[in-house]
Amino acid sequence: MSDTNPLRNGCDDLWTWDRRERSPEVRLYGSNFRIAHFHPNWSSGTAGVRGTRVLNNGRYFWELHLSRRIFGTSMMFGIGTKKARLHADSFTNLLGKDDQGWGLSHKGLLWHGGRWVHYTKPFRENVATKIGILFDGIAGTLTYYKDEKCLGVAFWGLNEIKEPLYPIICSTAAKTEMFLDSMKRDFVNLQDRCRAVIVKRIKDKQDLEQLFLPPKIRLYLSEAIVDTVEPFKPVNQNVSNNIGTV
Repeated sequence: MSDTNPLRNGCDDLWTWDRRERSPEVRLYGSNFRIAHFHPNWSSGTAGVRGTRVLNNGRYFWELHLSRRIFGTSMMFGIGTKKARLHADSFTNLLGKDDQGWGLSHKGLLWHGGRWVHYTKPFRENVATKIGILFDGIAGTLTYYKDEKCLGVAFWGLNEIKEPLYPIICSTAAKTEMFLDSMKRDFVNLQDRCRAVIVKRIKDKQDLEQLFLPPKIRLYLSEAIVDTVEPFKPVNQNVSNNIGTV
């Protein structure tokens, strides 16, 4: 697969990082808390955070903007179950250290079940990088993109996993950041596709209230409307004084 925008005919997806499912060494801030800041002071281990999106049985794509601070033992991106660890008091490849996670490290290694294989070249340190992740729950595959170049299928057989799977990121390096962006998903059915067309013509949920619609239809439409948020700010702003962080 060479398409750098694999779900361009899909629709915007609505999810973010889970404020309850994260290491104490992860701070979340920015629009809808989509920026994860790892080890804000110094690092003595590995910290992770889980996304709110359940991935099974669908097709989803998301991108991660990595700040220029790319270094350390392991910065990882991938998926895992609720049993995947999100914190360790040691520097380790946390995502994929057991059979509950599937991850790619910035050193170009794929990890699952405590084993690794070479997948791509190590990332250049201190160079901002964009990572794309395509989860295909129908084919059961996970594919990575780096700076809009497809790296090929990384994992297979994910459609056989019965437990819910979620996006996960983690890092051992102090003061590193990852910004979640460009979340897309496939349409589920014709009703879902029609909703996307209607929502494009509605600015916000207040406009929706002006329409004479049955409550159930209004609720269904509102679930696909993203509230207006502040634009993304450059990394490392408002972190030291914890403005707008959790």
